[in-house]
Amino acid sequence: MKKLILFLACAVAAFGATSCAEKTNDIKVISYNVRFSGGDGENHWDKRKHASINMINDEKPTVFGVQEAKADQIAYLKENLPQYGYIGVGREDGKDGGEHMSIFYLKDEVELLDGGTFWLSETPEEPSMGWDAACKRTCTWTKLKMKSTGKEFVYMNTHLDHVGIEARKQGLALIVERANEIVPEGTVFLTADFNALTTNPIFDDLKSVMKDAREEAPVTDRRGTYNGWNKENVNNPDCVIDHIFYRAAEAHSFRVLCDKNYGAPYISDHYPVVMEATF
Repeated sequence: MKKLILFLACAVAAFGATSCAEKTNDIKVISYNVRFSGGDGENHWDKRKHASINMINDEKPTVFGVQEAKADQIAYLKENLPQYGYIGVGREDGKDGGEHMSIFYLKDEVELLDGGTFWLSETPEEPSMGWDAACKRTCTWTKLKMKSTGKEFVYMNTHLDHVGIEARKQGLALIVERANEIVPEGTVFLTADFNALTTNPIFDDLKSVMKDAREEAPVTDRRGTYNGWNKENVNNPDCVIDHIFYRAAEAHSFRVLCDKNYGAPYISDHYPVVMEATF
């Protein structure tokens, strides 16, 4: 009888350990600079917006962040991607004005627990321009929960300034500071058009707390992400400016989505980048 009880106790313990070990999540994260609406001739948003929807429906990311999206573009994405929830505001007024660095999450798989937007400036809680930036810049952040396991993670999305060197440096430092405040430990994903190569010293502090998916994933892609409406830029090492960083996860693959025609010659002047991981 004692042997039977001992056997059952060990079996229960082993089952519990196995259950805990299996309680992981697969996640797909996309960073996508959509290029703001207006201008661009043959590459105007109206001629490529359907291709953005096709790309998302084809890839089916768990979460994705956009950069440069204006209010009309956000409205189009929300209307045509009803399976995704959304959070984000315009950088000009904290409402609808200007570009949005918004986050979308798959509602069937992910629950939004908390989130918001802060400005990359000396006054991050109000619409403002920081340091030597040419534009107002924001970071949208979320605290999310996977419905299948209850595991929580933080996802942040931003767009660093294209002109201000100090603004890129200080903006990224502020993001690192906020990430540590929001979740001192645990899983974090950060996506962005960083407007910089990761060899730039502005990434030093970030690299001390997060990993670069492009460098860590066993299956990876080092092609250019800024195409500028020219497919040749995919081979230009100076055009690798869209990145995904993460903490407390295992990266499986990193890809630049430049091989498939989603229904338009270009879906943007940037190619989306995608990371697949487990946490």
